[in-house]
Amino acid sequence: MANLNDFKVIKRKSAKSFKLLTEVMNINTDALDLTQIERLGFYLFIIEHITGVSDVFDVTDIVTDTEFNKLIFNNNFDDFGLDAIYINEDEKHIQLFNFKYRESFKVGKQSVNSTILSSKFINALTTENTSSLKGKIKIGAEDILKKLTSNDEYKITLYVVSNEEIEIKNKDAHLTLFEQSYGLEIVPIGLEEISQFVTLRPKPVHAELIVDNDAIMSFSESSISSSKSYILRLPLSEIVRITCDDHNLRASYSIEDLTPLSKVKIDISVLFDNVRGLVLKSKYNQNIYDSLKEDPSKFFMFNNGLTLTANDIKAESVNANKKVKISLNSIQVLNGGQSLRTIHSFNASDPNYLEDYLSNSEVLVRVFNTSKNSELNNKIAEYTNSQNSIANVDLKSLRSEQLSIEQFLNEHDIVYARKTGDTGLDDNKNYKHKISMEKFGQILISVYGMPDKATNQKKEIFNKYYDTLFVSDWFNIEDSPTYIEEYFQTKKEYEKTNFIASDQKLFYMMYLSTKLEMDIIKLINFLEKSIQSYQPLSNKNVTEARKLIQSQFKKYLDEQIALV
Repeated sequence: MANLNDFKVIKRKSAKSFKLLTEVMNINTDALDLTQIERLGFYLFIIEHITGVSDVFDVTDIVTDTEFNKLIFNNNFDDFGLDAIYINEDEKHIQLFNFKYRESFKVGKQSVNSTILSSKFINALTTENTSSLKGKIKIGAEDILKKLTSNDEYKITLYVVSNEEIEIKNKDAHLTLFEQSYGLEIVPIGLEEISQFVTLRPKPVHAELIVDNDAIMSFSESSISSSKSYILRLPLSEIVRITCDDHNLRASYSIEDLTPLSKVKIDISVLFDNVRGLVLKSKYNQNIYDSLKEDPSKFFMFNNGLTLTANDIKAESVNANKKVKISLNSIQVLNGGQSLRTIHSFNASDPNYLEDYLSNSEVLVRVFNTSKNSELNNKIAEYTNSQNSIANVDLKSLRSEQLSIEQFLNEHDIVYARKTGDTGLDDNKNYKHKISMEKFGQILISVYGMPDKATNQKKEIFNKYYDTLFVSDWFNIEDSPTYIEEYFQTKKEYEKTNFIASDQKLFYMMYLSTKLEMDIIKLINFLEKSIQSYQPLSNKNVTEARKLIQSQFKKYLDEQIALV
């Protein structure tokens, strides 16, 4: 159960998220009290974690809250109870947000009884008439309607988020109608789940267990190595025990009464090095959940298993050499984090599930002895996840060179967000910029000379082009702060003009700055003039965005550069 300390941590993280935004956008917050800062930062903090959007400017575009937009953009419109809208084109997922921020901590659940979304917004979607809406909320509603009336199948989720324990009661009639018509799913998120977002250096998690001889296989790197790793076949009830938040139960390897395990929760510290992080309501989670209940004895066949590391593993034969006792020191679950979360969720949903299902299900567990070797830990995390549907940028987030960039930029007061929700290595430092790992990769490939690939091939930045951009002699880490400062300064200057400051243009600006010795305004005019004068080979009218991803435009731009 979440407690007062969790509440305070979220308040602090929320305030820092907003202060990072105000530093980047040069916003004066003297007129705001601390509660306002925390509440507005809470929006940013939650949106980043749930959508995976890390760039500060991109997150602000998602927020539709009236107060937020009036302060940040001097744009005053009624949000009609909807605080944020995000459409994930890749996953065909429309995500809606309603926030409730509480200033003080209260024990116990708070019910969300009021209308979650105003009838005006719901009616705009159901009647396909947005004439009564204005500003971002109108643009968002129209975008949603385009998706819903297209041939693509979109999932719609409403996240009702509060920094308290919440439950949904007494749904509004319009909301119920919308649920039935469009398959809307409501996902309530309270303090306990939010506290799992927070990236803190975990306390060591130790565990002990006993396995049968036929359920264990040991291996080592060489015949003379004293360090051994193991492959185990474990009941899911044991998985619950060794990863639970009760250190006494984790040490109780001979436990016979499983009743106490039905009340435990996952110790989130074991997932600190997991590349996926928290994925809410994943379709894979539901598959795992279903297979546990429908055919627990075959779960071993249906699941890929878990990959764990430990700083130290001790194994000794017991019970007349018929069993093996294993002690695990500082365990981390590097692969199978979603399976582990779902197993714990399944266990918590019914006290009888532990005995009826989990004790009758088994899973394959690989436990590697990494002996405090963080580089080995990082490689295991990357390679054991590389065959799953995880973004390359996440797989590379634990690489040593990325950790070095994070440390170096921290010294220059820049947050390098390797993972979703990162707010810096030092909670007491005032950072001037925050850049996501993905955005920095796009900047690098642009400076390298391929701005046309920064957006339409951004997935390849952390795959095909990764070694060239981050590992080769071309990359000089000392240039990193300069690139980032230039990127943000260029964005500020671009937004002062009458031109649209898209990311694609900013990446081209980074490229142009390596080719022409001009000030930012002159470079902007040069780029805009080149965009307007460029004619595609097809002679068809295409948008600026389409022009900028064409290799022919890059070639044309280089020709214009040569004429200067």
